Amino acid sequence: MDAILVINVGSSSVKFQVFAVDSEGRLSRQIKGQVDGIGNRPRLRATDAAGGTLANRAYPIENVPDMPAALMFVSAWLRDELQLNLLAIGHRVVHGGVHYDRPVLIDHGVIARLERLEALAPLHQPHNLAPVRALLVDFPALPQVACFDTAFHRGRGELADRYAIPRQLHDEGIRRYGSHGLSYEYIARILPDVAPEIAEGRVIVAHLGNDASMCAMQDRRSVESTMGFATVGGLPMGSRTGQIDPGVVLYLMTEKGMSPAEVQRFLCSDCGLKGLSGVSGDMRELQNSSDPGAAFAVDYFIYSVALQAGMLAAALRGLDGLVFTGGIGENSAAIRAGISERLGWLGVSLDPTENARHGPLISRSDSRIPVYAVPTDVERMIAQHTLSVLWNQHSSSRPKRKQAL
Repeated sequence: MDAILVINVGSSSVKFQVFAVDSEGRLSRQIKGQVDGIGNRPRLRATDAAGGTLANRAYPIENVPDMPAALMFVSAWLRDELQLNLLAIGHRVVHGGVHYDRPVLIDHGVIARLERLEALAPLHQPHNLAPVRALLVDFPALPQVACFDTAFHRGRGELADRYAIPRQLHDEGIRRYGSHGLSYEYIARILPDVAPEIAEGRVIVAHLGNDASMCAMQDRRSVESTMGFATVGGLPMGSRTGQIDPGVVLYLMTEKGMSPAEVQRFLCSDCGLKGLSGVSGDMRELQNSSDPGAAFAVDYFIYSVALQAGMLAAALRGLDGLVFTGGIGENSAAIRAGISERLGWLGVSLDPTENARHGPLISRSDSRIPVYAVPTDVERMIAQHTLSVLWNQHSSSRPKRKQAL
């Protein structure tokens, strides 16, 4: 079976999905899996398209000691047991900087440029690039495609991209990039089917999860976003501070004696919902906790989302629709209700019954602003981009077979 492999690597896990490719270039998800506990208690879990178990196996640490070993382990399992012929591998890469406004076929030069952006996404970019390097060494003939979370936001107006700094610095790359673009792009593509009455209008999409941001769209294109230069800004996240006065950063360095590296670790790992609550950065744990700090963190998150929604509505000069997506946005009726209550002044009114059912349409029939809860599918977006790069690379009617993995 010809297939596209999509890889998403974390600090101790490798998540992957496999999409079959038919003769017309149509994609169908076949496998969803992960190797977690790498270097500790490695285990392979995988399910088929119907949710049936394909694998659930534990392995000795010495068999899967690190991420490259986990990748080789997955590749061997796909090749030997499932007999897949991989046409290419697609990777989510959080930051593409000024160089990349669309998916790109990866080579050593691309990796070198992306490595220089690691400081802008320190929790993600190093993990995004690690499997690329490993696979480029072991399978140099197998195409790999980088798909960027910043690309969807490229091409919007300069007012949205600029900081109030000298143009020279902007031209060097200090600008507002935005993030979660693969999620927003997927929502933009399916809106005509899911919500045709708002698809071409002024829409705010709230991608709410452990990583969180919001995007203002018009005609299904990015107009403005809450996240800017690096992935630490905008909304408060699981352990990242979100929007903060730059004077606080200067104070931490001059008065607290923190080095730049220490400030970076602090803002990315000790703040956000984790820092606010003193309990956890996981919204599920916070909502189930009786600790006052947990309740405050939840309220702060709701307040921040509503506050930023007002900013985005101003950028759009009005609002025609609101879409919730991401782990929290898709699954937490209480968070959606809290945010919507604060946006009542915009004409948002939820239907409690439909909200509890998680949509897709969750607003009342008389709500001036239609509200939707729509699951995102970043992996499918990556698979589609990867296949498109292959089709553009070859002049034949279908991608040529590449080195089996």
